Amino acid sequence: MRPPGRARRLLATLAAGITGLAVLTAGTTAHAAENEEDFYTPPSPLPAGDPGDLLKHEPGEFYLDPVKLIEPDADVHRLMYLSSDTHGAPNAVTGTLLVPERKWRGEGARPLVSYAPGTQGVGDDCAPSKKLALGLEYEGPFVTGLLALGYAVVVTDYEGLGTPGMHTYVNRAAEAHAVLDAARAAQRVPDADLSADSPVVLAGYSQGGGASAAAAELIDEYAPELDVKGAYAGAPPANLAEVAPVLDRHYAAGFLGFSLLSLDAAYDEINLNDVVNDEGRRLMDGLAEACTEDAILKYAFMDTSDLTKDGRALEEYLDEEPYASVVAEQRIGQRAPDVPVFVLHSKLDDIVPYNQGRQMAVDWCEQGGTVQFTTSYVPSHIGGMLRAYPQAVGWMAGMLNGEKPRNNCDSLLGS
Repeated sequence: MRPPGRARRLLATLAAGITGLAVLTAGTTAHAAENEEDFYTPPSPLPAGDPGDLLKHEPGEFYLDPVKLIEPDADVHRLMYLSSDTHGAPNAVTGTLLVPERKWRGEGARPLVSYAPGTQGVGDDCAPSKKLALGLEYEGPFVTGLLALGYAVVVTDYEGLGTPGMHTYVNRAAEAHAVLDAARAAQRVPDADLSADSPVVLAGYSQGGGASAAAAELIDEYAPELDVKGAYAGAPPANLAEVAPVLDRHYAAGFLGFSLLSLDAAYDEINLNDVVNDEGRRLMDGLAEACTEDAILKYAFMDTSDLTKDGRALEEYLDEEPYASVVAEQRIGQRAPDVPVFVLHSKLDDIVPYNQGRQMAVDWCEQGGTVQFTTSYVPSHIGGMLRAYPQAVGWMAGMLNGEKPRNNCDSLLGS
């Protein structure tokens, strides 16, 4: 973060400069939007290459506030890299690499955190790389805390956020690939003070917790060359069949719509138009452009039984084919994690049910995984995130420092 004195000077000049800023913005918005559109448009056809190969990179921006007064001391790179979609086909994903300006003084190469963001929405304007540049990314302070420890951080946009196509929200394979390939891509950015020897940890909460957990299951299969030391998975939506019923008629009901749009886009056998009525189609079209704040403000407490042709709630379809098999494919916990994992979940989580997150940890333990599972009692999903962060950072630092991971599988399996 910039020195306090500089921040105060910037604040002192804000009032005088606001009019000029408005005029400047009016004259440059169209040009900026055109340049941004160019960056997020992948080359067509995609070039041959391997997952993690860089397609584009350029200087980026990261602010902690929308007035752009607080700029962490980091070199920022905006990336586009090759990855793989749900079915293993190549795709292009964007993201942001942030590297502290000060030299790494620890042992070995500078560590890299591949940070999987939580729910952003599914519209292209919701991409974390765009939010970071605008000072609107709610996980920006968490990223800044990791930078303060000297770690480089790469934040994936996932498939379809910013880039063409629907974002594959809470889609296990697509998100895991995006997280692992972001680490690969970060290590290939020229002059970024990273190398193939950089130790890596994975991290995320909520949607990001699911993505980090899914990536932990695929390291040996998908990215065995990465030196991943561990993965933090906070409040992971590990079983959509148990998450979906909680969301209907909930203030976060729009998140259920996000997940259904994702399945509809990723699987040919899913066709939402077979299920939804005209009102449901109109609502889904609106959600397809929505970010998290829109989903909560505009779609809170929606009753999805009003949106279907037969009057059943949307989650009722998840027990039937073709939905049942597709939903089962997203379940996390059916494969043992390839690295130690720290899972923290609040028993009072009001969006992502605690029991299914705990069951993921139990499933991992039964398969021989190294798991530290911690239960918190902080109310709400957001409260759980704030509670989890300091402990998660401490755990990640321990893994990067070579500490022996704690494993409480005995207590999980014995209870």
